[in-house]
Order: sequence, then C-alpha cells, then structure tokens
Amino acid sequence: MRNKRDTSDGAPILQARKLSAVFQGVDGSLHALENISFDVSKQQFLCILGPSGSGKSTLLRMLGGLLRPTEGEVLFEGALHQEPSRQIGIVFQDPNLMPWRTVIENITLPLEVMRIPQAEAEARARALIDLVGLAGFEEWFPRDLSGGMAQRVAIARALIYNPKVLLLDEPFGALDALTRERMGIELLRIWQGNRKTVIMVTHSISEALLLADRILVLTHRPGTICFDIEVDLPRPRHEEVRYTPHFVKLARSLRQAITEMN
Repeated sequence: MRNKRDTSDGAPILQARKLSAVFQGVDGSLHALENISFDVSKQQFLCILGPSGSGKSTLLRMLGGLLRPTEGEVLFEGALHQEPSRQIGIVFQDPNLMPWRTVIENITLPLEVMRIPQAEAEARARALIDLVGLAGFEEWFPRDLSGGMAQRVAIARALIYNPKVLLLDEPFGALDALTRERMGIELLRIWQGNRKTVIMVTHSISEALLLADRILVLTHRPGTICFDIEVDLPRPRHEEVRYTPHFVKLARSLRQAITEMN
C-alpha cells in the first residue's frame, strides 16, 4: 500500500477542485468539507473512507451534481459539473424502490420517463437483471425481496442509463454483516463485468480493500483528505483474498494510519 495521486493515462473522467462545504443553521455554520482536490481515472474503483460526520456523503452529492460546493468546482470530462446528469448514476443506502412496481418495472422507470419504447426498455432491463444476478425475480415486488436483492435492483436502475460514472453512498450499510460481505462480492462481479468508473462511500476497511483500486481517507469534520492510497492487490479479486497475508497486512496498516490520525 502506497500513497497515490494519479497514475492513469489520459484525462481523468471526474475532478474535484478545492471543494469546501459550509452549511448555515440556527446554531451557526457547520464546516463539513475543506479544500478537497483529487482526480478520478476512467474505469477506476475509488472508495472513500472516514469517520461519521467527515462529509463523505456531502462529497458524493457534490460529485453527483446534487449539491453545489460553497467553494471550488467539480469537472466531468473537463467541463464544469453543477447539475445531475444521466452520465452519473447514484445509489443511496435506501434503495427507494416503488412498492407497487415489480423488479423489472422499477428498473425500467427511468426509461419510461424518457419515453423509451417499452420493448427496448425491457430488453435493457433484462440484460441488467442478468448482470446483477436477479434472473427469475423480474415479476417480484419489493416487499418480497431481501435487503441485498433490493439493492441489486437499485444498482440496476442506476445503470439503466448506461452512465459513465456510478456513485454509491454506503449502499450496504443497512445490511447484516454476512449479507454485506456477499453484496461486496456481487458488486465486485458487476464492476468487473462492465468496468464503470465507481466512487463508493464506505465505513469498512475490509470492504474498501476488497473492492477498490484506490482509497481516499477523510479526517474528522471539516473533512480533508489525509491519505490517498493505492491498493496493490491483483485483479480479478475473490472472497478468498480477504484471508491472504498481504490483505491482512494492508488492513492493519490502514487501520493503524487512521487510528494515529485520530
């Protein structure tokens, strides 16, 4: 594990430039983020780690165009990015599925809004259902799905636009530990199948090491980047990598670095 800035060839797909976020409330101002700058390479899997309240979700929302920074700017493919875009998909911790719509109907909803013909929308949705491992559950309703299955639907819905970047805000945070581990492996399989650029917020060091090419670690509020680390585990990765000596060494080193930061 070593510090890393940008080792990609060609222009980055997403850039954060001196981002700061200050929120005004009845009790005064809250300084959430301060002077955040980094580039994200195409097809990179980037994880953002940090303590609760460090501004991880705020940062993700700024990258997605859902929140404008108090200072600084976000660039997408070299252009100023200030509004939500179909080129950047977002999945939150709550899958937010419509309970009266089936799995396939939830996934096709964005295409219905775009007035894509039904046959084309369903064909694209079925391809994604296969990708996320939900074949056979097309006509199920959200009430009949496990938490992990519901999040797969949310991921498929975010991918239906074929975005260039996928933002994941602690998507497995509400799941039990065993399901969360399984979903991490499923997400890794999905990413290896389509190679989108992914930026994911997580509290789990093990999850970040399993998934990421690179990890950003934020400090306590106001969040700033204190570590920018390359994960040098070989790909493709599988569950067994968690038990290798090198993985354990990386996890120990990263945890120690974060502890010393605090």
